[in-house]
Amino acid sequence: MLKETPYWWDTVTFPAAHSGAWPEAVDVAVIGSGITGLAAARELARRGARVAVLEANTLGWGASSRNGGMTLTGLKLGAGTLFARYGRELTRRLFAASVAAIDLVETLVREEGIACDFTRSGHLEVACKPAHFRAFARSAEVMAKEFNHPVRLVARADLPAEIGSAIYHGGLVDAASAGLNPARFTAGLARAAERAGARLYDRARVERVERAAGGFTLTTARGTLTARDVFVATGGYTGRPTPGLHRKIVPIGSYVIATERLPEALARELSPRNRMIFDSKNFLYYYRLTPDQRLLFGGRAAFFPETPATVRESAGLLRRGMLEVFPQLREAQVEYAWGGTLDFAFDLMPHAGRLDGVHYALGYAGHGVALATYLGVRLGETIGGARVDNAFAEIPFAGAPLGLYNGNPWFLPLAEAWYRFLDWVS
Repeated sequence: MLKETPYWWDTVTFPAAHSGAWPEAVDVAVIGSGITGLAAARELARRGARVAVLEANTLGWGASSRNGGMTLTGLKLGAGTLFARYGRELTRRLFAASVAAIDLVETLVREEGIACDFTRSGHLEVACKPAHFRAFARSAEVMAKEFNHPVRLVARADLPAEIGSAIYHGGLVDAASAGLNPARFTAGLARAAERAGARLYDRARVERVERAAGGFTLTTARGTLTARDVFVATGGYTGRPTPGLHRKIVPIGSYVIATERLPEALARELSPRNRMIFDSKNFLYYYRLTPDQRLLFGGRAAFFPETPATVRESAGLLRRGMLEVFPQLREAQVEYAWGGTLDFAFDLMPHAGRLDGVHYALGYAGHGVALATYLGVRLGETIGGARVDNAFAEIPFAGAPLGLYNGNPWFLPLAEAWYRFLDWVS
């Protein structure tokens, strides 16, 4: 029977939310209990701040515990686009931050004793067309020259050592990337934030954020409280209580399936080096082995955020995509299917800073495990009064062209068609 809940949720027990009295006042109210919010709450509490984390659902409910657990270097955009937009110096700092983010995840896992199967398995990007592999070669040169970051090209003839699929035209390996169990990592951050002194409240959907003397008043489903500072860490679930951010973030649906446990020999045939794998399309697939030898296979099967109907439809689409990549899985049962909502800014970049008086970090565009950790900690340091070198706070955060967006993503069918067209002509 197909389970329409994230596979990862069956591997973890989240800590219970705080059961004590509702706080009347705190130093910092963190909205959202995903990786970003929990990393910030831990940092702030360690610095002595009174912190309340306010979660609309259950702790860790959103994208942080639903994703593929890929902890990747780099950003959504390529180096050429970043150089043209931000210049070489700032682009180098942005890329260096993406690498430092993985080191930070590894440090937190070790320091807090988080059992989340973290491993530096590296990532493999596979070329769907010969032209994409030629672009990989140019990218490898740029990585070495501009970022002092070596990556390795894999010719088509050598791909069997990396992946058990014959449909690709070569690959690019970055050994610095990692994989983990995202639900266990998120739960571990929640426990770490609690140990540091933060209080975590579930079923506390924030309904209004209003300026008040000395800070803000937040109205939630459980009551009101005042806070000197507010940190918004709601990702693709950013909503009307913070209208300025709501107009800058587009929620994009992402969907995942996971097979039954596979025989050891078959699992190793699919992914001999246990890489985090994704392809070179705009409308991409990403996949990996789980620690118990399932194949997890995800992608943008539909752009709209998840509903029971889109999850079921996407499960069928993703299974067909999985069999195109790995026809040897034709007899394997799909046991899990689920969806989640990613946060995309209009420039496809992560952003961190302050807007309308509230602090924020969001817009990860599918690179959220590492960068959410990194920006959560950086914003925690900033709100706590430290001077922080944060390149993501220096890039412009534009909204929709001509202001034609109020938070309702009416244009998603057009965007989906456009990206499918780009994949066809590229």
